[in-house]
Amino acid sequence: MEEIDADTGNIFEKLDAWLDGFLRLLPNIGVALVVLVLAIVLAHLLAKLTHNRAVARDRQSLGEVASALIKWGIILLGIMFAVSIVAPSIKPADILAGLGVGSVAIGFAFKDILQNMLAGILILLRQPFEVGDQIVSGGHEGTVEKIETRATFLKTYDGTRVVIPNSDIYTNSVVVKTAFDSIRSEYDIGVGCNDSWDDAKRLILEAASGCEGVLADPAPEVIPVALADFSNNIRLRWWTKSDRSSVIHTFGRVIEAVYINLDKNGIDMPYPTSVMLWHDQTEETDGDRKRQREGWPAGQADVPKAARISGANSSEGS
Repeated sequence: MEEIDADTGNIFEKLDAWLDGFLRLLPNIGVALVVLVLAIVLAHLLAKLTHNRAVARDRQSLGEVASALIKWGIILLGIMFAVSIVAPSIKPADILAGLGVGSVAIGFAFKDILQNMLAGILILLRQPFEVGDQIVSGGHEGTVEKIETRATFLKTYDGTRVVIPNSDIYTNSVVVKTAFDSIRSEYDIGVGCNDSWDDAKRLILEAASGCEGVLADPAPEVIPVALADFSNNIRLRWWTKSDRSSVIHTFGRVIEAVYINLDKNGIDMPYPTSVMLWHDQTEETDGDRKRQREGWPAGQADVPKAARISGANSSEGS
């Protein structure tokens, strides 16, 4: 069996060469570390300054996103310069070129994430809604809790959280319920066909105007809208504060007050009714189209023979 001789001299020579190279690079490494530390400190200072400026302008969500982007962008530049100082053969332009090629592959791999991030930045910049607004998006309605680069968080009125991707919000329609201070509600009220329109409208307005939460300007209004099958319909419109709590509680107070006021003053609020007509088919005049009866007008047709129950009577006698 042959013996393998280990050339320990070459190993020590390589270690010695590596140590010499490391010692020669020590000044560069020291400068690179200083540059990196300065970049980190500068990144945190600029990020904090950006966040504070955004908070002062009541744009906290935008401040959080912008400060994070600035911080990591400066740190990335610091790393690139530090690498070029340690290895002078590597230039920042080469690193950027490599990142440019890699970013294409990253873009395809993380297309949805990048799309949501860009949409989130645009939402924060253009500010179609803010944290605290009540919106409707994608069939979900609630209060905006947080706007991040990837998604917007909604707290629904029943206490659940909905996470909506920013790209969905940015590319689809969004209803901002609290975009303005006030919002209009409406309800159709049916009154009896024989009751006075003017009395009914006056009583409805009196009830609505006296409810807590109904704004005096714009004032409530009533509009006749239909002669329905069993009632005359009057549409009541009123304005409240735009938040959901004010809208729903005022709605309940208005409906209750209108009902009480109409009922107290003898205005009928009819239910759906149906009329059934029964005709005695044993009469001689049954089916006489020349005679006007309830259910059909008088006509000129021939008189059909009346239905008889004599057959039934004869069978009973037998």
